Amino acid sequence: MPAVRLNGINVYYERSGNGRRLLFCNGSGATLASSQLLIDVFRSRFDVIAHDQRGLGRTDVPAGPFTMAEYASDALALLDAVGWDTCRVVGVSFGGMVAQELAVAAPERVERLGLVCTSPGGPDLASYPLHELADRSEPERAAIAVRLLDSRFDPEWLESHPNDRALAKAMAARNAGSKSDEQRRGEREQLLARSHHDVCDRLGSISCPTLVAGGKYDGIAPPANSEAIASRVPNAELRLYEGGHAFFAQDARALPEILDFLDEE
Repeated sequence: MPAVRLNGINVYYERSGNGRRLLFCNGSGATLASSQLLIDVFRSRFDVIAHDQRGLGRTDVPAGPFTMAEYASDALALLDAVGWDTCRVVGVSFGGMVAQELAVAAPERVERLGLVCTSPGGPDLASYPLHELADRSEPERAAIAVRLLDSRFDPEWLESHPNDRALAKAMAARNAGSKSDEQRRGEREQLLARSHHDVCDRLGSISCPTLVAGGKYDGIAPPANSEAIASRVPNAELRLYEGGHAFFAQDARALPEILDFLDEE
């Protein structure tokens, strides 16, 4: 699969699938390799472009600090590189922040927008400050991560809900494993950029039909943040699902409804 030079860095991307054009924006610390199963769901219905965002995966780790505007600029430059004037855009978690930045910077490029388990930012509507977990011990980080994934996930809940227990283990495994110093630096720079995300006062410039999808028990991007986005974006629809930050793996209605929305005329 190709890499392309964008904004002074080599960006690795993949394109596959058939149907309407869709840009997929990934979450914090996520790469194309770690999110293949989710991206494949969108590939089943769309011609999907997805990339390892700056600092992650097979994309370069340039000197920091990174900004949210740079992440959005990278995505727009990728659309230019593949010759897409417009497309549908879906962003998950951090990717939803990038998608918001992209949509307020270049609303004419976005046909339909899906914002999944994400936040508008600022002092009052930011997602959980994941960069602060670096100062915690590994057991503390692991315990906090479980409850952030879904606020119901205490030991009693997980004992009696095997599917949720498997989800929590799978999410923990995705973040496990040894990483190079450069990989860790890239992840850290992404989290620091994320901590400065704020589009609250600019969301009114988004002009396309928008779906804001969130989990009722999300500890990272709580429902109030989804509600705030939907209240600020013209033509936005809010849907809250049974689950947490990975509600699309918990509520069987979620992904089909998101796919259907993005595939509408």
